[in-house]
Amino acid sequence: MNRRSFAHLLAASAAGSLAAPALTAPVLTAQSQPAQSAPPYSLSVMLWTVFRKLPPGPSNFEQRLAKVAEAGYRNVELVGEYDHWQPADFDRAKAACKRHGIHFDCTAGLPHGIGNPADRDAFLGELRHSLTIMETLSIPAIIVLTGNAVPDMPRETQRQSCIEGLKRAASLVEGRQINGQPIRILLETIDLEENPHYFLPSAAEAIEIVRAANHPQVQFLYDLYHGQIAEGNLIEKLEKNIDNIGLIHVADVPGRHDPGTGEINYANIFRKLRELNYRHTVAMEFYPKGDEVAGLAEARRLATS
Repeated sequence: MNRRSFAHLLAASAAGSLAAPALTAPVLTAQSQPAQSAPPYSLSVMLWTVFRKLPPGPSNFEQRLAKVAEAGYRNVELVGEYDHWQPADFDRAKAACKRHGIHFDCTAGLPHGIGNPADRDAFLGELRHSLTIMETLSIPAIIVLTGNAVPDMPRETQRQSCIEGLKRAASLVEGRQINGQPIRILLETIDLEENPHYFLPSAAEAIEIVRAANHPQVQFLYDLYHGQIAEGNLIEKLEKNIDNIGLIHVADVPGRHDPGTGEINYANIFRKLRELNYRHTVAMEFYPKGDEVAGLAEARRLATS
């Protein structure tokens, strides 16, 4: 299952200086320019968007991790790739992570969302099951969705269901850690062009819901691809809400391709994240237009330069 099909089941330069030329101004070469410090955020790859020509089964999982490592990444996000694994498959995945220096930092793929009160018990049961897998694979965060708008149900009823669902989820992870990190619940939006039935396309409303849940282990996943299509105004939302954002997903518009190939100014986005001292994860979730390893490596360069 990939995140697009999952969403459908439930239903992404600095301003030019005009200073006068100075004949005596020194020329900065690549060697003389000061080195850029490492960004405060970590980088990851959402696995479902890359190396899709490889069969998704456990026998090819290690090969996919090796390619992520070749591109220079040390973190990977999953979407239930482990759903049909046997115990030996988990052991092989953990051994492959150790060989390639890879950590799983987030997962997703719960069949039920938080927007329908009738789904609450099923959602919480799926979350409990996922927490066991997360502990096995040392995954400290999980993405949750709202699901589709429920016909004839008042919007405010669904909104309150989202808040209550997040509170109940928070109660399951209260004070719990994996590898020394608090387990986090991350709420994501989906734009209505991808899923016209999805309950929560608005990042602004999602952040309000996260704030209403009022728990430090509940945060917002800002998918900039979905955010650009749904509302735009990405940088201002980052500035106003950075304390509530626990994960950022990267892809350009249109086409969910490499950052820098579309209308989102990712150079400015990454610069702003440095200025805001954003300390969580930036995950690449795009379809590379060319060679996948090279595309991921270039995205990493853009995010760290």
